[in-house]
Amino acid sequence: MKIGMIGLPQAGKKTLYELLTKHKPSEKEISSHKPVKGLAEIHDPRFDRLVSIYKPKKEVRARIDIELLPKLAKDTIAKGEIFADINELDAICHVVRVFKNDSVYHADGSVDPKRDVDFVNAELFLHDLIFIEKRLENLDKKIKQTKEEAAAKEKDLLLRLKAHLDKTLPLGLLELTDEDKKAISSYPLITRKAMLAVLNVSEDDLKNTQLLKQLEYELASSKTGVMQVSVKIESEIASLETEKEKEDFLGALGIEEPAMNMLTRLCIKTLDLVSFFTVGEDEVRQWLVRRGSLAPRAAGVIHSDMERGFIRAEVIKFADIDALGSEEKVKEAGKFYVKGKDYVVEDGDILNIRFSV
Repeated sequence: MKIGMIGLPQAGKKTLYELLTKHKPSEKEISSHKPVKGLAEIHDPRFDRLVSIYKPKKEVRARIDIELLPKLAKDTIAKGEIFADINELDAICHVVRVFKNDSVYHADGSVDPKRDVDFVNAELFLHDLIFIEKRLENLDKKIKQTKEEAAAKEKDLLLRLKAHLDKTLPLGLLELTDEDKKAISSYPLITRKAMLAVLNVSEDDLKNTQLLKQLEYELASSKTGVMQVSVKIESEIASLETEKEKEDFLGALGIEEPAMNMLTRLCIKTLDLVSFFTVGEDEVRQWLVRRGSLAPRAAGVIHSDMERGFIRAEVIKFADIDALGSEEKVKEAGKFYVKGKDYVVEDGDILNIRFSV
C-alpha cells in the first residue's frame, strides 16, 4: 500500500517527505524526475502503551510506503507523465501551501490555498474525463464493426463514470459492483484513489482553523481528509536531540504531540487500513491490514503459514488492557476472547494466532 505526495512547487512537500521518512533525497533522485521511495514509521500512542506494559526486548512499529512524486507544475501536467506515477499509488497526499513568505516564490505570484486545491483537483478530474472520452470513441468504433455485447456493456459503464465526473464527484464515491470494478481495474482512473490534503501553515497560523474548517466542509462531498501542519515547526522539533527538549518545545507551543505523528495515522486511515498488535516479552509489534479483513487475512500479514493453517485468534481489546494494566487482569475480568475464521479484525486488536501446518 503506497501513498504518494504531490503538490505545486514550493509547497513544502519535499521537507514533509523527509520528516516522515527520515530520508533526504539525493540530487540524483530529484533530477531523475521519478518518484522517490521511502518508509514512514507509524507513531501510535497505543503502541507506546503496550511497550510500557510488556517491556519487550524488541519494539517494531508499523511502516507505510511513502513516495515523493516529481513536481506538479503546468509543464509536467501537460506532458502527462506524472499521472502515470499517480496511477501506481493507492492514495494521494496533496501538500498545499498556506504559509506566506516573500522570500519563497509562488508559481502563480500569490499564496491562495483554495485556488491551488481547486487547480490540482480539476487536473485530476480532467485526466479521468479525457481517458474516458477517448475510450468511448474507441468503443463506438468497435461496436459499429463487431456489435460485441461486452463492448456495449463497457460503454454503458463508462457513460455512468462520465456522468459522475460531470457532477464534479470523484469516482471513488461511485458505487460499483464487483463486476464493474473488475471491468475497470486496468483503467488509469486517478479520482478512484483516496485523497488527503495537508495544509502547510506558518507557526503563527497553526491554531487558526478557519481555513481548515472551510476546506473540510467544501471537500466533505469528496471524502477528502484534511489536516494542517507547520512544516517549519516540525523541522525544528525534528532537529532537537533529546525527548526532553522536544517535550519542552511542544509544551511552549501548547502542542500535545508532533503533527508528523498524527499525519502518519491519518495516512493509515486514508489507505483504509487498521492496526493490530502482537505482544510479549520478546517483542511488541504493530501490523496493518485492510479494514474489514477477517482474522485469517490478518494472520497472513504476520506469516503466510498462519493464514494457511489458521485455527483461531485469541483477542484482547486495547481499551481493556489499557484500563486494567496487564494481560492477567484482562483474563480475570473475562475480557479475553477466542474468535474463529469469520471474525472481522478491529482497529487496536491485540491478537495471538493459533495455527497448524
